[in-house]
This record gives sequence, C-alpha cells and structure tokens, in this order.
Amino acid sequence: MALSMSRTFFGAMPDGAAVEVFTLENAGGLTLRAITYGATITELHVPDRAGRLGDVVLGNRSLEEYRSAGAFMGCAIGRFANRIAKGRFTLDGKSYALAVNNPPNTLHGGSAGFDKVVWKASAQETLDGPSVEFEHVSPDGDQGFPGTLRVRMTYTLTHANELRIGYGAETDRATPVNLTNHSYFNLACGGDVLGHMLQINAARYTPVDGTLIPTGELAAVAGGPLDFTDMKPIGRDIGRITGIDGYDHNFALDSGGGALAPAARVHEPLSGRTMEVLTDEPGVQLFTSSNLGGAPAGKRGGAYPRYPALCLETQHFPDSVNKPGFPPTVLRPGGKFRSTTIYRFSAR
Repeated sequence: MALSMSRTFFGAMPDGAAVEVFTLENAGGLTLRAITYGATITELHVPDRAGRLGDVVLGNRSLEEYRSAGAFMGCAIGRFANRIAKGRFTLDGKSYALAVNNPPNTLHGGSAGFDKVVWKASAQETLDGPSVEFEHVSPDGDQGFPGTLRVRMTYTLTHANELRIGYGAETDRATPVNLTNHSYFNLACGGDVLGHMLQINAARYTPVDGTLIPTGELAAVAGGPLDFTDMKPIGRDIGRITGIDGYDHNFALDSGGGALAPAARVHEPLSGRTMEVLTDEPGVQLFTSSNLGGAPAGKRGGAYPRYPALCLETQHFPDSVNKPGFPPTVLRPGGKFRSTTIYRFSAR
C-alpha cells in the first residue's frame, strides 16, 4: 500500500467555520482519520492476524454528534488532563478559579477545553511517515487559566505501524499544562473489552477521594484489582473495584517519566491485535468507559455494551498543580513543553 494523505470537508460549526477531516495511510495498512474539531481521532484502522483491517477506536457519525456528546471521544485534552480539585489552584502566590464542569472539580480543561475548539491543521509527509499537525492558541484567561498558551499536537503513522502523538506548548505566563489524547480503544472492533489482556508497567497508583481527586499518596497495586504488572484479562478483577463502576485510575509508571519507555500492552486474543503504549509521561489513566453503557453506539450503530472500550490516557497525575509531591506541571515563559506517546500495533 502506498503512503497517502488527504483532507476533505467534515462539517460546519454554528458560526460557519469549516471542520475538515484528514486521512492518513501508511505502507503497513494503518489508516487514521482525524478532524479539526478537538483535534479528534475519529477512525484508526489496524490489521488483525489475517491482515483484515478493522477500526479500533470508538467514534461518532457526524460533527453534530461530536459537539453534543460528553465523553471526550478521541479528542485532544487540555489545558489540563484529568481533574483539578474544586476548580482552584494557587500559583506564584495568586489564586485561580477555573470552570467547574465535573462538580465540584474541573475535568479535562473545563467546560470549553481543547476538545471543543476548531484547530488549525496541515498534513505533511515526513521521514517517519504521513503526519498531520494541529495548532491552537488558548488565550489568557481561557477557562480561568493564566497566560496565552500556544499548543501543537502532531499525529504520525510511522513505518513501524505506530500512531505517534507529539505534544508541544509554549506560554507567556506561568500556567499548568497537562496534555493527552482521549481515544477509546477496542481491538476486537466490537463487543466489550473484558476479554482484552492488559499489562501496565506500574507498581503504584494514586488513591483518590470520593470525587476522584488523589489523596497525594502512592499506594502499591500488588495483589489488588489494580495489579496489572502481569498481563491479565481486564474483566478478571473488575468486579472487585469499589466506589466506581470499573476502572478509572491513574497509575504511576515505573519509568517515572522524562524518557520514552514502555507503559502498557494490550492484546485481544480473537483478532490477534496487540497494542503497545510507550510514553515519556509519568502516569497513565486506565478508563473502562462505563459511562457509555447503553448509549447509542455512534458510528457502529445499536447501543454500547457495558465496558465497550478502554482508554490509556498518558499524562501527569491528576490535580498535580495542587500536590507538591507529584511531578510538576507548571510551564513558564521561555520553557517548552514537549511530550511523546506511541501506540504501536501488531498482530499474532
């Protein structure tokens, strides 16, 4: 298969702004589609062990569905991935109040985060494979955050059958930055993910309170339902989770962040598809999408089963801006935020 790139019209915003869809194909058979609304990944086609392509991410059928849905499906997340306690933080002696969209907390950047804006984008052929680069300028005071933040996210389909996501940001005032992508994966292309095999390279996680805000401690996963140090079916211990429905937990990766390292591995036995996750972030959020159960199943029709997908959101820890013991998330003028996450696909 030859490399290819294209851009076409996807829909129009209420103000008339055009939303485009970019399609990338690499020589190994991977096909990616992403729209400029929310820098959202709408499709990712990956071969199974027989070479048959299947779409391994959940998504919606139209721009209107993406705009009305509340599940952050496939989109870019910022300025701050995950939760900030009570929508408040103090930086350099000044207190900031944010948009609270997950009472009593701020979730994924607020009520109008990076998932709800139209990004500028361009496609290019790189030495590593076809790529699309998204750019957005978040103004000072956006959702309550200080400083004008210039953000870049680049999605590349590499010759090694990887989806590589590169993140970059610069600011003119000190501000918290924590970026990720919120794709929902199902390597079987349907059904639930309870039979997916999962390994996470993390001996510790961040326990949370009743509103899913970390307590500030790091606890061992050994022997409990969060122990994915050895590969096991996602459904094996999901019934042992208390307080929430399924998994929605941040794991402190053994690598500690700072350099690209293996974070997780997922294998789906029926299709043979395997997805390896590598990142230079210190954490990854495992989310088993229990909030989608019974909802209309977007581009696949019907209704979603319980636990129809899993998210592996590479990130700094939730509420890091309020937890001095967590890896820092403040970006200052003159500094550059850079991060890379790789989703590597194979089949056996």
